[in-house]
Amino acid sequence: MQKDRTTEWFVPKFGPRNFRIGIGILFLPYTGMVVSFAAWGSLVGNFTLERLVAICLLYFLATGVSAHFLDAIGSRTKPWGALPTKKLWIVSLTSLGLACIIGLYYALLDSSLLIPLGIIEGFFLFAYNLELFGGKLHNNTSFVISWGVLPVLAGSAIQTNSISFESSIPAALAGILSYILIKTSRQYKALKKDSTDYTKIKKKEITLKIISIGVMIGTVLFFILRYV
Repeated sequence: MQKDRTTEWFVPKFGPRNFRIGIGILFLPYTGMVVSFAAWGSLVGNFTLERLVAICLLYFLATGVSAHFLDAIGSRTKPWGALPTKKLWIVSLTSLGLACIIGLYYALLDSSLLIPLGIIEGFFLFAYNLELFGGKLHNNTSFVISWGVLPVLAGSAIQTNSISFESSIPAALAGILSYILIKTSRQYKALKKDSTDYTKIKKKEITLKIISIGVMIGTVLFFILRYV
């Protein structure tokens, strides 16, 4: 029976406990997915490498770092243990602030569509991870929108200040993959908590690995095809 998340497959098996938690709390394979989705939006049309890097960095800071540290604050189960709340807030807000600076720079330059997208994304970032409104928005739909669809649209917006038909296709695909990921993740956590059927647990873990790693590999190949 799982007591905390330090036994997860994406947590290093070496180093001090604080180091392992520090890496684990970033959920790097899943963070890699959302960064990849942002890249998809940039890569579907004409793009510049600078803006591609910018949107990927923005999403790494906002959802990879800030959102996950907020999740550690807002989670009722405290899967990472009793971490210092003040430090979690400092890291989360600092990271989010840096992401906002990047977004505002390009929004004020020529990509104003990033502002409404950023506001919506920011709403979900706090509402989902801090389980606001009684946790009513901590659900699969919110995850699909904030983790799958919006990053693709933001990736398109930073390049062209528009959402094209071409970008809606990868946005839909990202939404589907996000749904499969969160659905599988919830089943996986429930099994690790209540079940001793390690075969079922392993199958869910393999599915999570295939989805997250597959998305990242596919994104790298997509980038190579577009850039080279």
